Amino acid sequence: MSSITWYGHSAFRISSPQGGQERHLCIDPFLTPASGVTADSMGPLDVVLVTHDHDDHVGEAVALCRRSGAMLGAIVGTAETLVARGLPQEQLLNGIGFNMGGTVEHAGFAMTMVPAFHSSQSGCPAGYIIRTPDGLTIYHAGDTCVFSGMALWGQLYAIDLALLPVGGVFTMDAPQAALACALLGCKRVIPMHWGTFPVLAQSTDAFKAELARRAPGCTCLDMVPGQSCQLR
Repeated sequence: MSSITWYGHSAFRISSPQGGQERHLCIDPFLTPASGVTADSMGPLDVVLVTHDHDDHVGEAVALCRRSGAMLGAIVGTAETLVARGLPQEQLLNGIGFNMGGTVEHAGFAMTMVPAFHSSQSGCPAGYIIRTPDGLTIYHAGDTCVFSGMALWGQLYAIDLALLPVGGVFTMDAPQAALACALLGCKRVIPMHWGTFPVLAQSTDAFKAELARRAPGCTCLDMVPGQSCQLR
């Protein structure tokens, strides 16, 4: 059975069984003190994904990969900048990174890169649709507004869990994120990118109210930094 840990902001660790061992994937490892972990204490990793090159998403990606030997996935361009920051070239998925619509596989995870509407100094911002070794489909939206293309992901994939920003200002806010759930047709959602900085929404209350109105069939998993839950 897969599990997921939220480290705060947009940072998650997904663990899933494969062939008698646990495989581990981390996304956007910006590890604040509230996360309860550091690059040295997180534990084993097989894959690290980065959605875009802002510091609050790249976080400890290079340090985690160098410590654990994990492979890093990012869009071409951003991948190059991370190599310049010290990531060994041989630890890049596909050797140079990959791009929109592309799928790469490693350690039992299949990861498809999809667009996000945001900014980035290198490459383009992205989200990921991840299939775990035990068959779950998880969508990490990255930093984005809501957009109509999310409905296509719902048509192509049976999304078990969506990880969506709700904080506003730099990403979509509560009403947009709730509408995104309706477009995606996702079964469950974990709100992210809130509470980290004073300018962002400081709770998920508004999102949960909007979700009940716009996507009542979607269950909100309301987590706190450092919390884990099982994904059945």
